[in-house]
Amino acid sequence: MKKKLGILALTAVLGTGAYGASIDHIQTYTPEYLGNQAQNGMINNVSVYYNPAGLMQLERGTYFHGGMQIAFGTEEMKYKGKKYEADLFQPIPNFALYSVRDERAIFWTFGAIGGGGDLEYKDGVAGIAVVPDILTSLGFSDTKDLGSSAEGTNMYVQNTLGRAWMINDKLSMSIAARAVVGMRNLKGNLNVEGIHSSAGYQKLHADIDSERTAWGFGGQIGFNYKASDRLNLALRYDSRVKMNFKASGTEKPTPVNLGAGNIPLGFGDFYPEYKPGSKYRRDLPAILAAGASYKVTDRWTMALSGNYYFNKDAKMDKTKESAVLKGLRVNHLEPEYDNGWEIAVGTEYKLTDKWTWIGSINYADTGAKKNSYDDIEYALNSIMVGTGLKYKPNDTMEWVATVSHFFYDGKTGNYVEKYPGKAQVVEQKYDKSISAVGLGFTKKF
Repeated sequence: MKKKLGILALTAVLGTGAYGASIDHIQTYTPEYLGNQAQNGMINNVSVYYNPAGLMQLERGTYFHGGMQIAFGTEEMKYKGKKYEADLFQPIPNFALYSVRDERAIFWTFGAIGGGGDLEYKDGVAGIAVVPDILTSLGFSDTKDLGSSAEGTNMYVQNTLGRAWMINDKLSMSIAARAVVGMRNLKGNLNVEGIHSSAGYQKLHADIDSERTAWGFGGQIGFNYKASDRLNLALRYDSRVKMNFKASGTEKPTPVNLGAGNIPLGFGDFYPEYKPGSKYRRDLPAILAAGASYKVTDRWTMALSGNYYFNKDAKMDKTKESAVLKGLRVNHLEPEYDNGWEIAVGTEYKLTDKWTWIGSINYADTGAKKNSYDDIEYALNSIMVGTGLKYKPNDTMEWVATVSHFFYDGKTGNYVEKYPGKAQVVEQKYDKSISAVGLGFTKKF
């Protein structure tokens, strides 16, 4: 999951948000989710991800599930009426193996749990557009970009191992342990020139090659209640995953002369979490997931799901203020998040003995506040619609093909607050338009 984009002067820009509902979390663990986001209370071949306690309601046997999703679209920024677009391309593979017996089940899942996708900004970003206005306030003129660039990655991968069992004829329970590895990298080169009113012509160069890595562990507990032959209820709790990121690599700041000697300014001043040697927490928040499914008829099933993200209990890169930026009267804005939530309604209709249509709609409130919006990441509220088809050629095999689209609520950023007293600076705006397709396969042995 690599991103390539332009970068100018005093800001490094790297979009690294998840395309789904939360800050870093994604719920698109499987292709089937794209067609029906109301999975929490369903009993099907992907319950191992969304309702593992519900595995006890499946036919006895050993199952293998694999899938691939591809998200594509654009992420865009606007500054002073000009649009800056980035193309998105994000493949998401997943695998699961689970065995269901009379009184218990064991399961293993592997796949992405968070992260961004491939982005390429062809005409720069808002962080480029604002730089001339910033430098003008510092006494510069004739500022030009000489070919600046940055590359980044953002990826979280999970392994989950667990067990489910029957408590009584209707109630089942699951527990699991999860290991997560997180990788957040930044490579940047700054090349810019300008003329300062007192210090004259300056050619500025800075670079960074930083890799942030962390391991984290969490737990999961779930319950499934088969209330009747038609109604199924489920509840799942995923604990917070504590992620202690450490940055390693190299950084070279650029000397900036404002008429009173050189000031060393680097990428690490704007993004301390990437400064080599720095250590900061960026947790994956806990999730409470609930769902219900109801068989209206033998062919038609309706489902309702909800997820609640405990963002306030998770530490999200609470960094220290740069003394250099403080001296330049640049405000240090910490990202702020309320708890997030989403709700989904889904349906499945069995067209024939082999073909089933699925569809759904989802609304997500990420909990991200204005101070969290910048060129690094912007988690936007969204409406997601999806549909797809299931094909079951025999009793031991099933294919699913899905498609979905995300409609995002565009937001205004925080440049005026971040760069106070700079009359030329106005607010930036952010938006996204993303679609996704998926193909999944399940085999029962």
